[in-house]
Amino acid sequence: MRLINIKPGPALALFLVLLPFAAVLVAYAVGSDIRLTANPSDKLLPAPGTVGDTMMRLLTEGDRRTGRILFWYDTWASLQRLWLGIAISASVGLVFGLLIGLFPLMRSLLAQFVAVLSMIPPLALLPILFIVFGLGELSKVVLIVVGTLPFIIRDLSQRTYEIPQELLVKAQTLGASSWVIAIRVALPQVMPRLIQAVRLSLGPAWLFLIAAEAIAADLGLGYRIFLVRRYLAMDVILTYVIWITILAFAMDWLLRWASRRFYPWAEEGL
Repeated sequence: MRLINIKPGPALALFLVLLPFAAVLVAYAVGSDIRLTANPSDKLLPAPGTVGDTMMRLLTEGDRRTGRILFWYDTWASLQRLWLGIAISASVGLVFGLLIGLFPLMRSLLAQFVAVLSMIPPLALLPILFIVFGLGELSKVVLIVVGTLPFIIRDLSQRTYEIPQELLVKAQTLGASSWVIAIRVALPQVMPRLIQAVRLSLGPAWLFLIAAEAIAADLGLGYRIFLVRRYLAMDVILTYVIWITILAFAMDWLLRWASRRFYPWAEEGL
């Protein structure tokens, strides 16, 4: 039997899923043990037990000055910025994706403009955004929008453009207006792609959020990571990195669940 035709069973599939994670944990534990054996004061690779203790402390103990558990305040501040930025990008991207994909005039007017905007490195615009919008919440949200919106527009416009022409012709034959075609024909076809586009945008969105918080913020996951780096508090940094990874994975899982729940016909083709 060819290797390409071998499909793992449930038990083997679970083992293969867990194997890379176990390998990373083992490699980290070995590396940490080697460094701590050579230098017990080493801070670069704290022992897994130390990271676990730090995690529990951050999750449960309040700040000495304010009494607040800063870990949860940081999480809520970052998630608010991320959700707002992604929601704006998804909403605006859906509208312009439909317009560019359905209407030739809009495609001629905006397609190349959006393509050029998508080539601009968003982080290069960060100083400009701080100057224009200030150092508050707005500039951080705008950075997420600027970084994710062009990709979502291009992805959705391409999906809209690929809708079979016979569907559009049949709708016009039945007397449907352009508005009805956009809402009743194109929108249901595009919605599953919107969820996939948002899933793919989560990684860059987190990157832009962390970068903005690292430069100008007094609360947030990125702010806390760059605050403690000056003390080489790797146990705290690793805790926050692990937590960000868990949050990103949970958001991706929820979007995948929504796609399967509301658009099962689209998932069958993946």
